[in-house]
Amino acid sequence: MFNIASTYSWPIHQLDINNTFLHGYLDEAVYMTPPEGYEAPSGMDAKTCTTPLPSVLKFSANEGPLLQEADRYRRLIGKILYVGFTRPDISFAVQQLNQFLQHPTQQHWDDAIHVVRYLKGSSSMALFFPSQNSIQLSAFSDADWAACVDSRRSVTGYCIFLGSLLISWKTNKQNTVSRSSTKAEYRAMATTVCELLWITYILKDFQVPLTTPVPFWCDNQVPFHITANPVFYERTKHLDIDCHIVRDKYKEGFISPRHIAGHLQPANAFTKILSVAAFTQSRVKLGLVSLPYAPT
Repeated sequence: MFNIASTYSWPIHQLDINNTFLHGYLDEAVYMTPPEGYEAPSGMDAKTCTTPLPSVLKFSANEGPLLQEADRYRRLIGKILYVGFTRPDISFAVQQLNQFLQHPTQQHWDDAIHVVRYLKGSSSMALFFPSQNSIQLSAFSDADWAACVDSRRSVTGYCIFLGSLLISWKTNKQNTVSRSSTKAEYRAMATTVCELLWITYILKDFQVPLTTPVPFWCDNQVPFHITANPVFYERTKHLDIDCHIVRDKYKEGFISPRHIAGHLQPANAFTKILSVAAFTQSRVKLGLVSLPYAPT
């Protein structure tokens, strides 16, 4: 909505609170001190790193001894989740770490601290909304087949842009095991189409004109053939529901499937751990920029 308001020069009003504390206007500075007994390490002495997770990491529920203070891990993940609402570059890391809230290990804690170190080194990064931007939706869908070591379920990742600005993204583990990368990619496509439909309904409520079909980018061409083929084969019968939603929107002219090379796919950042070079490139494609000042 900030993107649309910026493009159309709409006034924005904050209506949830009147002011900071007293529902009045103060000329004096307002100070707060932590209550007695409250202690939260600042982490200001932590070394920074260039990626949210180590490049050689494979997550598993059986990574070393159990963490003695599991609540401490849960609180940290909760804080990282909050930051992740505006930081798509840590979406994959948050999803992976969030799987182990019940029985975290020391390794999971170390990985979470790695994310904190990355956030410290990239605290000036943010999504930027310029006043001039096109109102054209585009979607990128990806899947990492059998990525989960424990369940062999695949990971879905997508990112949706309005013009050049990222407005929606997601990383999640698929509900069922896919027997091929094609099936994993197709399930990711179905999830992305559903999100596109929801965004379209919102934009229509705001009377924002949309151009269809929406360019729909994927780095696997086989799902495109399934979409365009009206015949269900034995091997694709269990994809029946996903096939119908994607195929129906393709026939309606709502989406236009297009191929993109794997190394150019911005959704890679939502499905797997990338090298430093690939991650930096993907972060640029997602529209994250370094602000002239860093929030504290």
